[in-house]
Amino acid sequence: MPGSSERFLEKGPSIPADMTFLDLEDSVAPLEKESARSKVADAIKNLDWGDRIICVRVNAWDTKWTYGDVIEVVSNSGDRLEEIMLPKVQSAAEIVALDLLLTQVEQNCGLKVGHIGIEAQIETTRGLINVEEICAASKRLETIIFGPADFAASMEMPVLTGGVQIPEYPGDHFHYVFSKILMAGRANGLQVIDGPFLKIREIDSFRDYCNRTKTLGYDGKWALHPDQVTVLNEIFSPTQEQFDRAIAILDAYRVATEQDRKGAVMFGDEMIDEASRKMANKFVARGARAGLKPSAK
Repeated sequence: MPGSSERFLEKGPSIPADMTFLDLEDSVAPLEKESARSKVADAIKNLDWGDRIICVRVNAWDTKWTYGDVIEVVSNSGDRLEEIMLPKVQSAAEIVALDLLLTQVEQNCGLKVGHIGIEAQIETTRGLINVEEICAASKRLETIIFGPADFAASMEMPVLTGGVQIPEYPGDHFHYVFSKILMAGRANGLQVIDGPFLKIREIDSFRDYCNRTKTLGYDGKWALHPDQVTVLNEIFSPTQEQFDRAIAILDAYRVATEQDRKGAVMFGDEMIDEASRKMANKFVARGARAGLKPSAK
């Protein structure tokens, strides 16, 4: 939600997303950035956001606004603010700097030190080269995010729209980038999120692109429009069939290991073992978060 728009901020709580970030960066005009800070803090404190995660995207360290964004927003938002998103991260040092600043602000405004988590956006070639060090830079870091439009500009790709498929390319032009960010994030226990799909009216194309990153293992993707939220909730949540099958795998594996004392058994036409349990646990956790219940037997 653009932090300069009171209308959009007020609409935010009604959109059924898992997380909402209030933006002070690209969606806010330079002349509106400083005044947007108080609007964002006020919206965080006074609107009912339910149980979603609330995050604020500040401006990047290569601007003049970063420290002011952090100090004013964190100091005036209360404990409902849970994360700060840092865009265009190029090195681990930028994460360390934000961590240190957050510690001082938390101490000065009465928040528990470590209360605010960090989300980091990888949007440049240097950021991608350093992504492993970035993902390990701070205990506050919770999420790593790919920013396709700025990354395309950084790579000097001959495109004018970021985050969409390029028909002329025989494959997915971001496959390597997706995989590198995903592995760095998973190696450090982070949530990994794909960035925006800018052609908001092309829902079928959006659905196709969501399936690409979901299949790789991403946790989710940004939405720029309420219609995209509906698609995201559908694609990144397990189906009822998958949820029930995952529960059945866990039940069968529990019997095999605890009663029969076997480490691997047949489950229908496939063998299941400890790796199967790990995969099934992920489906069950995702399904529960999406509100699924086991089907009646």
